[in-house]
Amino acid sequence: MYEKKPFTIDDQVQQLKDRGLFISESDNIQHYLSHISYYRLAGYWWPMQEDKIAHKFKSNAKFSDVLALYNFDRQLRILLFDVIEKLEISLRTKLIYHLSHEFDPWWFQNFNIFQNASDLVKTLAVLEGEIDRSKDIFIKEHKKKHKDDGRFPPSWKSLEQTSFGALSKLYGNLKNDVVSKDIIAKEFGTVNHTYLPSWLQSIAQIRNYCAHHSRLWNRNLPGSPKLLSNPPHSWIQNVPKPHEFQFLYIHLCCMKYLLNVVQPENSFTLQLRMLLDKYPNVDPNALGLKEKWEEEALWK
Repeated sequence: MYEKKPFTIDDQVQQLKDRGLFISESDNIQHYLSHISYYRLAGYWWPMQEDKIAHKFKSNAKFSDVLALYNFDRQLRILLFDVIEKLEISLRTKLIYHLSHEFDPWWFQNFNIFQNASDLVKTLAVLEGEIDRSKDIFIKEHKKKHKDDGRFPPSWKSLEQTSFGALSKLYGNLKNDVVSKDIIAKEFGTVNHTYLPSWLQSIAQIRNYCAHHSRLWNRNLPGSPKLLSNPPHSWIQNVPKPHEFQFLYIHLCCMKYLLNVVQPENSFTLQLRMLLDKYPNVDPNALGLKEKWEEEALWK
């Protein structure tokens, strides 16, 4: 039975000191622990502990480094959220345009073009809730004008209400003989439907971490994007091994590849480089970054 009692902030500080974390008066740790919970920060000091059972810190462990890692990770999430926003808007646009022309404006309710009916039911249930909660004028006006139409609003209205995760599920669930599925993949530079669904799935997961302010630094990521053997656009020579896909780097590469299509003149490389330079205590290996990554054709 779990019997630990809640600690006061002073108790938390004393415990960290007793375990060997160096805390200076200028660190203002009581202030930070009153705004950032102990266990949120614990993800950043965990690698600084030499004894994971007794939670004893290494001799050079400092709270200032913990806070620097926390701030680096926060700014990394902001950077990636901005990148993913551009990819999300592009994916939404392509789904609406190509599928509406191949089928009709209500293609996303057409069970005949999807592989898994139960997955589509779940996606549509989420979409229905988002439409019902929407305050957008064009949704309200549509409901008022077409109240006798039992269908969802057309895709160019409905899909503006939904998330990147739902969009990626819709795309991945399309049957492989749907022409638009290959067209969209080709327009993104991923050749055909074989590769893009796994890229979108991993990016959607990272977007969720960003949206919920979860740690990205030193996290084992679940997604495993399928990589093209000969991509049509600039890619990387030093490709991570499959067991390294748990690190962020390969997912950053997939984002950069898609972003180079969506926004060719982007500053992703510069912004990432500046962020790493701003926080020199951040170990690039915790992100899976390869040596001289910024010299790869993809990142130039």
